[in-house]
Amino acid sequence: MNQPSLDILNARRSVPSRQLGEPAPDDATLRRLIEAAIRVPDHGKLEPFRIRILRGEAKHEFGRKLAKMAVEANPDLSEAKREKEQRRYEHAPLVLVVSAKIDPDSKVPELEQDLTAGCVAYNLLLGAQALGYGAQWLTGWAAYDRDVAKLLGMKKHEHVVGFIHIGTPAMDAPERDRPVYADIVETWQP
Repeated sequence: MNQPSLDILNARRSVPSRQLGEPAPDDATLRRLIEAAIRVPDHGKLEPFRIRILRGEAKHEFGRKLAKMAVEANPDLSEAKREKEQRRYEHAPLVLVVSAKIDPDSKVPELEQDLTAGCVAYNLLLGAQALGYGAQWLTGWAAYDRDVAKLLGMKKHEHVVGFIHIGTPAMDAPERDRPVYADIVETWQP
């Protein structure tokens, strides 16, 4: 019997955002990617996720605003960290901001709504790689900052899940150590 392949999962790697360049997916490919990525478990059919597209000059302006916010919040930031903040959005040609849009009045727990949005972010990683692109899911301080959420137009019950950087890899993504099966799996018995 022919075994279905798990190659897409076994080959998944994060490509560092600084190693991602042009080209990014074109508009039609990006739409296909997003439409596939939103096919996630969604208890209550709440659609508790949103995606904002950052590219071109808008992406660079977003990066400049974040760098300024980082320095204002921490004036003692080292020169190396200032430069890192200033260059964070210069590499990958496309960044998708995935957010969780929580319905606090729903019977569906907020954690489940967050997990649904997280599944969208993960599907974007898998989908980008399946299409021949590289991707990296990043968070950092900006993912948890309410002023950044406001900058992105998010309301009270919406927050960033991750910044998905996508582009063409300049190098093969390195493999890293993975968990050992016996260390993370156990069979429960009463």
